[in-house]
Amino acid sequence: MMAQLLWLGLSLLAFVQSSTVKNCHPGCHCEVESFGLFDSFSLTRVDCRGLGPSATMPIPIPLDTAHLDLSSNSMGPLNDTMLAGPGYTTLVSLDLSSNHITKVSPNALSRLRYLETLDLSDNNLESLSPNCFSGLPLAEVDLSHNSFQKFDMNVFTTKVNGDPVSVDLSHNQLVSLSLTSHGGALHIQGLNLSANRLLSVPKLAGLPLRYLNLDGNPVTHIKEGAFTQMKDLVYLSISGLHELQDIEPHSFKGLQSLQVLDLSHNPKLKTLSPAVFSGLDSLQELNLSGSGLASLPNNMLTHLPSIKSITLGRNIQCWRTQKQGQFHRQLGQVQHNDVLNCNVEGVVL
Repeated sequence: MMAQLLWLGLSLLAFVQSSTVKNCHPGCHCEVESFGLFDSFSLTRVDCRGLGPSATMPIPIPLDTAHLDLSSNSMGPLNDTMLAGPGYTTLVSLDLSSNHITKVSPNALSRLRYLETLDLSDNNLESLSPNCFSGLPLAEVDLSHNSFQKFDMNVFTTKVNGDPVSVDLSHNQLVSLSLTSHGGALHIQGLNLSANRLLSVPKLAGLPLRYLNLDGNPVTHIKEGAFTQMKDLVYLSISGLHELQDIEPHSFKGLQSLQVLDLSHNPKLKTLSPAVFSGLDSLQELNLSGSGLASLPNNMLTHLPSIKSITLGRNIQCWRTQKQGQFHRQLGQVQHNDVLNCNVEGVVL
């Protein structure tokens, strides 16, 4: 009896696998990934990269496909029917990178009701339809290496749920971002704006950001209150700003949750006022390597009660330590003073 049940189970498994292979497009590679106890749960991964511009869309895929790679197929404008075939409704992740996509029609993605990860990088997009992500439970969207000059963040208000989403807009031509409230909530927690043409810190108040990357933009000054109302931000990178000359006092005010601040490789940044660090009560790591700073403000520790380490160069790092004071007879205890202890001599503090 047990042998018969085992044979039946193996037969069913073989049927599922043969069915999956049978429905796989000749130019694609289909693979079944099994999970759980006794491989009780499976997902199908389909790789259809590089089929060429002659491929007819939608490409037939197995009905239970979860991950689909359609990159490098010269698809051109993405219309309403190109992703409308059987099997597309179960997709969890979709790679459409390097396809010369210039436009995404409003309903091109509408049938992908389980889609969490979308890669539209390395295309020729300049704008997106306001409703193109409507009804999608997106968690990660890669829009890097496109041709956006302006971007309306409200395109993400049409997400079907309130789960957080990370957006990559790096390596575009962005000069501005718009963010207006029309009653819909924006649940963007991660935003990469590196390698764009931003001349100043964009106004992002209202986004529950935890990660923000502004590396490699032509920003020359960071003004007071530039990061107002970004109380949830934990990681901020402002590295590789080769034109950055000045950070005004209280620029980081309001970032009470920030733990990591990267100010590395800003060669024109020569001085920093102690008040620049005002409000960074939770900051633990500060990276100043590759900057033009010859010294650190004497009393900067008064603004950084949680700091653990400061990196000044490739081999120069400072830690917060306590310098023993003299025994105080009246209080009956030893007084301590917080100091920065560096592993290289000659660093002026």
